[in-house]
Amino acid sequence: MSRFRSALACLAAAIVLATAGAATAQAADAPASPSPDVTAAASGGCGKAPTLSSGTHTIQSGGQNRSFILKVPSGYDRDTPHKLIFGNHWWGGTAGDVAGGGSDGAVYAHYGLDALAGGSAIFVAPQGLNNAWPDTNGQDVAFFDAMIQRIEADLCVDQSQRFSLGFSYGGAISYALACARPDVFRAVIAIAVPGPVSGCNGGTGSVAYMGIQGVTDSMPQARAMRDRFVANNGCASQSPQEPAAGSGRHITTAYSCRSGFPVVWAAFDGGHQQGPVDGCTGCESGARSWVKNEVWQFISQFDSAPPAETDQVRNTAADRCLDVSAQSQANGAALQLWDCHGGANQQWDDSSSGQLRVYGGKCLDAEGAGTAPGTRAIIWDCHGGANQQWEVNADGTVTGVQSGLCLATAGGGTANGTAVVLANCDGSAGQRWSFA
Repeated sequence: MSRFRSALACLAAAIVLATAGAATAQAADAPASPSPDVTAAASGGCGKAPTLSSGTHTIQSGGQNRSFILKVPSGYDRDTPHKLIFGNHWWGGTAGDVAGGGSDGAVYAHYGLDALAGGSAIFVAPQGLNNAWPDTNGQDVAFFDAMIQRIEADLCVDQSQRFSLGFSYGGAISYALACARPDVFRAVIAIAVPGPVSGCNGGTGSVAYMGIQGVTDSMPQARAMRDRFVANNGCASQSPQEPAAGSGRHITTAYSCRSGFPVVWAAFDGGHQQGPVDGCTGCESGARSWVKNEVWQFISQFDSAPPAETDQVRNTAADRCLDVSAQSQANGAALQLWDCHGGANQQWDDSSSGQLRVYGGKCLDAEGAGTAPGTRAIIWDCHGGANQQWEVNADGTVTGVQSGLCLATAGGGTANGTAVVLANCDGSAGQRWSFA
């Protein structure tokens, strides 16, 4: 089942609670039950003659008047779903600073994304209380709920394409939204985030995440915030390379994660900045910075289709998972049993085409198109061949369409590292698998 469906009903409920003063107290890193699924869909405003236009708007949230600056693209098409992008100001900044681009002007409006979007996005610059985003008792998250409901009831939004970004405190509230609303936001971008100062109510859901941080910025918690979504998104653990101080460069690292939930880390030679410039340590210019282009590239990778739902495939006899050995993404990498850990090399998409996909583009494959018992199960670039076609049966067996053989553990083994092969079907527990 797809991860995204319309969230308007749950947003409306959240707004009612916030307005009634019933928002729960924020507790950083507090556990929460899993978020409900939401499905990509055109919002209720699609097809309607809009009443909202570009400019400043006021809305009631939690018994307070809150404001935001809206930018509707020129030539807006009410029948075309648009991305919805929130750009959040820093501590002491304003919605006007974000919407206007500050001293850089229009080229840096909405963190430079408006100039790059080509009319594909509706932009929102919200105003924080006292020019900050502490999210006291969840009031700021509730404000975003209210804005989304108001905007999407009137304008045509692709509900699988909601994004939030910001510098410093604006990055912290984006992180808080990733924690509290993983069912609502497709991705967040945190630039020079000072730590989880807006809290993290929830924090167990998967959300695509991009962190941008200066190597001399005295904000070390940014890496732990990144690592929360490295874990949540089933990414392979690594230590991203970062540039040396004084090098005048930046290094961007893309983690290997579960399909549809990327994590990117961009470290630059500089401090607490939102517009660093390569070749000029400490320089600040939104117009000249590489940041806006890489952020737009990150956002642009997501299409209107929701990410595929993935599962761990657990062997009944071993109570261990179908695992790509050594977390390899190379063609020919062998499959094995391993303790279930939720990493990207254990996340499988049982696609409608009969393929079992891992890493998004690699398929469960019978090595060499073999049809004999003992043929190794491997991964290979998906090509649709018969040796990549599988039937997941009601009794828990997985049979190869080409061979008619069952996916099994070698020799009925149950230990970590046991190879996965094709075998004559015999109904044993070592040939039964569960998807969850």
